[in-house]
Amino acid sequence: MSTTAQPLKKLVSGVILNLDGTLLNTDGILSEILKVFLVKYGKQWDGREALKIAGKTPFESAAVIVEDYELPCATEEFVSEITPMFSNQWCKIKALPGADRLIKHLRHHEVPMALASNSPKENIEAKISYHEGWKETFSVVIGGDEVRIGKPSPEIFLEAANRLKVEPPNLLVIEDSVPGVTAGKAAGMEVVAVPSLPKQTHLYTSADEVINSLLDLGPEKWGLPPFQDWIERTLPVEPWHIGGPVIKGFGRGSKLLGVPTANLSTEGYSDLLSEHPSGVYFGWAGLSARGVYKMVTSIGWNPYFDNKEKTIEPWLLHKFDENFYGEELRLVIVGYIQAEANFPSLESLIAKIHEDGDVAERALGLPLYAKHRDDLYLKMY
Repeated sequence: MSTTAQPLKKLVSGVILNLDGTLLNTDGILSEILKVFLVKYGKQWDGREALKIAGKTPFESAAVIVEDYELPCATEEFVSEITPMFSNQWCKIKALPGADRLIKHLRHHEVPMALASNSPKENIEAKISYHEGWKETFSVVIGGDEVRIGKPSPEIFLEAANRLKVEPPNLLVIEDSVPGVTAGKAAGMEVVAVPSLPKQTHLYTSADEVINSLLDLGPEKWGLPPFQDWIERTLPVEPWHIGGPVIKGFGRGSKLLGVPTANLSTEGYSDLLSEHPSGVYFGWAGLSARGVYKMVTSIGWNPYFDNKEKTIEPWLLHKFDENFYGEELRLVIVGYIQAEANFPSLESLIAKIHEDGDVAERALGLPLYAKHRDDLYLKMY
């Protein structure tokens, strides 16, 4: 985290970023389009190919889908049919959390930056045109159609280094896919992996560092200027809302951890949860019949318990005398504490939960966070 001194890994003087899955949340759009498209062939997109197509060129990805779903068309035909569907959706692709922050930070400190993606150059430029300041920030933009072979070949990164006029060992690559990481290492560069698919960290062993999301990047580890926006061990985020009736959880909060969590159903919220990296967040919780309370919550797969789906497990920082199952609970999430982590023992997990609770308790007393107590979303009584 940017608030503690980190050992310097390597001094770099420039950064090369991938686009889809690293800066842009393209996966959501991909799933939406394929769900619709495959219906006409009587097939159902189930996401099983997501790992196979991550980081590949559009043509390679199309070939995988045509083969796996046994579609009665040639790859070229599939590409020509689906490309216009993607083009119409580019304006809707959201930046991943931390992407704007990172780009503004590097631009402010005049760090040379390149964008290197397996997508065609024309598509890259169209996508970034919807994000303010991005086009002007990258002095170099290279598409997969400008090199002979795309990633995992190092060619695209070596070409980026050449155009940036920075030696490869002095460049940091930030990538979300295994082919991208492989390409960066083959180019002789430092590589930070931000896996876009959950529970796949074990595939990224060749990366110099693996982080949960761009919110967790410590530029100072690479000799770059540190972020200055952490406040009392917390990072402010654009507030977001989630709510619903309190449901029975996994039966481990009060019983196992001594922390009574108020679990929310993820039904209808899976898209919203997929937009936010897993981790520990905090904010304000409104209970329909009781009032507004300070809250800390984990969002994600809870590695210690290895959840099968992404969950949200809020802990209201108040002692209640009884359960409130069925009551309407609304959350306003205003800040981030840290990435999800695994723990060697239950005791260390419990200690960390209480530490996060203390951090949230203090932070929510700051005017920056305290003002959100009055969010209209919480007013139900």
